[in-house]
Amino acid sequence: MKFLVDAQLPRRFANWLKEAGHDALHTLDLPGKNHTPDSELVTRAMQEGRIVISKDADFVQSFMVTGEPPLLLVSTGNISNTELEKIMRANLGGIEAAFASGRFVEITREALVVHE
Repeated sequence: MKFLVDAQLPRRFANWLKEAGHDALHTLDLPGKNHTPDSELVTRAMQEGRIVISKDADFVQSFMVTGEPPLLLVSTGNISNTELEKIMRANLGGIEAAFASGRFVEITREALVVHE
């Protein structure tokens, strides 16, 4: 799978995905780095077939209007990077399965939710 990790999440989030065999970019990898506008992130994700991973509700609003790009919403609240990594590693298989049939997935501390 191909992912684009938004600025509110650590760069090592993209590294975890790469270690798991995925193609992942962080906003820090882009020319505009963490100042890249959301509209450019959406365009790039759509052009490259990437799933945006973000905590930003603006991506939810965009998805609800256009259905693009596919979105993994991280709804864990404030959490340490170590705890976030633990949650992601424990749920990566479920995330992969969810995107096989869905386009908007939300991960919380307790659950993985596939939105219709």
